[in-house]
Amino acid sequence: MARGVYIHIPFCHQICNYCDFNKFYFKNQPVDEYIEMLGKEMELATKKYPESFKQIETIFLGGGTPTALSPQQIARLLELIRTYIPMDSVTEFTSEANPDELSEAKLHALFDGGVNRLSMGVQSFDQELLKKIGRTHSNNHVYETVTLAKKVGFRNISLDLMYGLPGQTMAQWKDTLEKAYALDIPHYSAYSLIVEPKTIFYNQYTKGKLHLPTEDLEADMYDVLMNQMEAHGLQQYEISNFAQSGFSSKHNKIYWENDEYAGFGAGAHGYLAGVRYSNHGPLKKYMDSVNAGELPIVYEHIVTENEKREEQMFLGLRKTEGITHSIYEEKFKESMHRDYSHVIEKLVSEGLLEHDPIGIRLTRKGRFVGNEVFQQFLLED
Repeated sequence: MARGVYIHIPFCHQICNYCDFNKFYFKNQPVDEYIEMLGKEMELATKKYPESFKQIETIFLGGGTPTALSPQQIARLLELIRTYIPMDSVTEFTSEANPDELSEAKLHALFDGGVNRLSMGVQSFDQELLKKIGRTHSNNHVYETVTLAKKVGFRNISLDLMYGLPGQTMAQWKDTLEKAYALDIPHYSAYSLIVEPKTIFYNQYTKGKLHLPTEDLEADMYDVLMNQMEAHGLQQYEISNFAQSGFSSKHNKIYWENDEYAGFGAGAHGYLAGVRYSNHGPLKKYMDSVNAGELPIVYEHIVTENEKREEQMFLGLRKTEGITHSIYEEKFKESMHRDYSHVIEKLVSEGLLEHDPIGIRLTRKGRFVGNEVFQQFLLED
């Protein structure tokens, strides 16, 4: 049974240099038709799998850029969502947003349509760095948009920040953090840059034209991030996420707890009834499939028992609270020790894991090398 719904809006007015998500330039795209096809896909899925949609707790609009849509398009999209997705149990409804695209009319369309959380892609408060990574907003856009969002009624606002950017210094990173804290919002996500294939940065990297901070400097930036978030009263609840009490992301927690969610839209991914799936990425293939009355799924993978256990470990360990023995046993009817005692003992001895009668979790040292820790939990088939 799905706990969450992800809906992909693949349109952008500007393509960021680091982004590898499924996206298209907004101009001359069939946006209105795409929104209607989203509604039809939701109708098809909820009719075919009604039991999977009875207890939806969260909805997340991602992209691309949901706020690239006009106020009228946003209102229509939200109307379709409310029509086909049972809303009785939904407590968190998030939309990603760009600071320079959020007019008061769009904010009202989002808020009036049921969205109660904004996740704003700010990345940096340094104008030169913003240009380097392909962002078009200014600091004033951020200040004005946050003020406007609060005026409209949004209380749950999150900022996305990035470090390890090309040419970024520690002074720039500290300045970005101070400017972010000054906005007095309850949630921050901070990610290190990963140079992904099929991005502008990847092309520059392969040509030797992308000059990134050293690994040591990037680690120092993460250390500063954790220290300053704590000093400002924000609790780290996941490797890259920090929140005031009561404001952690409920939707992302579904991913980290390895629970099921539905994915709608071109290139969206989902996990339902033990199957991970992805939709057609190209708009025409996606819309033709839905228009023909078929779910637009291009790939399906039945998750094996071993894969479920592996995913439980490396997703769950992203949370600072880690994984409890009781939840593991409830899901798999066997103890964590049976599957992983040797790995746990090794990582505890290396100072990367904490282990007590409740469960296991990354140490502060372990958070710096999370991916290396997670790899240790792969099981042999």
